[in-house]
Amino acid sequence: MYTASQKIHKEKGLEPSEFEDSVAQALFDLENSNQELKSELKDLYINSAVQVDISGNRKAVIIHVPYRLRKGFKKIHVRLVRELEKKFSGKDVVVVTTRRIVRPPKKGSAVIRPRTRTLTAVHEGILEDVVYPAEIVGKRIRYRLDGTKIMKIFLDPKERNNTEYKLETFSGVYRKLCGKDVVFEYPVNEGA
Repeated sequence: MYTASQKIHKEKGLEPSEFEDSVAQALFDLENSNQELKSELKDLYINSAVQVDISGNRKAVIIHVPYRLRKGFKKIHVRLVRELEKKFSGKDVVVVTTRRIVRPPKKGSAVIRPRTRTLTAVHEGILEDVVYPAEIVGKRIRYRLDGTKIMKIFLDPKERNNTEYKLETFSGVYRKLCGKDVVFEYPVNEGA
């Protein structure tokens, strides 16, 4: 029998939590009720889901999807997020690809670590996943005199209408996943 449990595959056979079951059930319901998403959602599933407090009374739902299914999720990302935000009213939904960091090889070993498995590459990938469908058009790192640093990320102004209300959520989710403080902005056009 095909059920909502088919929509979540945990690593190493772990049992999904109650919240993860509710997200899997929401995906299952969307597949059965929404005709335009039905064919795309048929083969897609998630790895895990987490609920995060952002600031004040805002909450976000972080959904982790397998790396090899990322293209399928990106194809329907905008519609899927819109429908999931309706189901989880008052919560922003962020879809992130599950990536793995591999530590550097020991001295003298012949093993070469792939570039995509480095800490820097994984954090860059997570950053792009968090802000999707907007594109990153610029980055600045500001170092303060007290030693702290703040990263400013400039997003493509074309997606401003879809993402402007989520900027605070983006920085809270990225801080939770990577431990880095980030400020998201849109570039100011000086010619206009």
